[in-house]
Amino acid sequence: MTMTSDARPEKGQPAVEETSVPRPAGAATGTGTATLDIVIPVFNEERSLPGCVRTLHSFLSDSFPLSWRITILDNDSTDGTWGIAHDLARRFPEVRPLRLGVRGKGAALKAAWCDSTAEIVAYLDADLSTGLDALLPLVAPLISGQSEIAIGSRLNAHSRIRRGLKREVVSRTYNALLRHGFGVSFSDAQCGFKAARTEAIRPVLERVRSQGWFFDTELLLLAEFNGLRVHEVPVDWVEDVDSRVRVARASWENLKGLARLAATMATGRADLHLPRPRELRTTHPDAVLARPRSPRLLKVASFGVIGALSTLLYVPLYMALRSVWPALAANFGALVLAGLFNTEANRRWTFNRAGGPLVVLHLKAATLFAASFAVTTAEVVVLDLTAPHAGKLTEVVLLGLGQLCITVLRYIGFDRWVFRRKG
Repeated sequence: MTMTSDARPEKGQPAVEETSVPRPAGAATGTGTATLDIVIPVFNEERSLPGCVRTLHSFLSDSFPLSWRITILDNDSTDGTWGIAHDLARRFPEVRPLRLGVRGKGAALKAAWCDSTAEIVAYLDADLSTGLDALLPLVAPLISGQSEIAIGSRLNAHSRIRRGLKREVVSRTYNALLRHGFGVSFSDAQCGFKAARTEAIRPVLERVRSQGWFFDTELLLLAEFNGLRVHEVPVDWVEDVDSRVRVARASWENLKGLARLAATMATGRADLHLPRPRELRTTHPDAVLARPRSPRLLKVASFGVIGALSTLLYVPLYMALRSVWPALAANFGALVLAGLFNTEANRRWTFNRAGGPLVVLHLKAATLFAASFAVTTAEVVVLDLTAPHAGKLTEVVLLGLGQLCITVLRYIGFDRWVFRRKG
């Protein structure tokens, strides 16, 4: 897709433009046949871009064993970045400048990676915070076919980093949320140093909605959720004190993105049919470590025992809350606590950790909880209308019976929806 160098997309147009900068004959990396395409997304980086490209070009020319190309993707800059990208392309035949009329790191990378003809696509930030010695270890497992995505990690035990306390705390807290809430296998979703096999990642890119800072997280969560293998390498990393990332704003965007993605996974809209050999498929990390599927009778028995324990737990919880709250509020609180215990116990022992990320499982289970709440609330209302002077013991007995009656429906929902195995 070649356009004249002075062509400019209309505002909001997501298409990628490639300039017609002349290329020396025989420069394979400049003609789209490179094995590795390294994208540098830039927005108003006129000061840092020249040094970044010269350093990267020198490193690749001197020591990198694969054919490569550097793509500068100007993310609708308003300073001299676009002109500098042209100058660098004239000087280095392996440099390709592109311009995108939509701002946002995610939009830039999605457009550039989908446009690339290379076997492997990668990206790194223009500040070169990550040491380039990690580049070959990053792409090696992709070339060998051992993984589909590779990421740099600043939180690996072997990484060497320098950054402020505030960002360190925010980063570790956010990635802990991903590990414990979504059960991911990687330790650092946000490091600006990633690579992927182009053919494997394109179907995932089509499903990614974020055009901003949440792009990295959404891409990795969708990829691992659908069985792609993520390889992680430790990196040396130094914080850029001139970074334009606003921590509070980016954190809020990430949290909203996680809530949206969890809902997408829970409703089945995150499922992809990726074109790869079945023998290369992996499942969610929890399922990789899972025991063999339990026989149906053993499942039912385990579910029944946990259901009975949940009901026994519900009774004292309701009694305790009923002493300070009205019946409806006490019922709601007891159901929430007993429901959390029931879901987690069944995930661990009945369904052998199947079903996907923990937060998604609990979202699905919350739907079944809503049905339980509706039934038991109806019981409380009916009892209050028909026998307003009934004692608390009568309330407990009727509500306990209601819990037992919906156990069968809960089991079906767990077995066929909440803890359903992929594939």
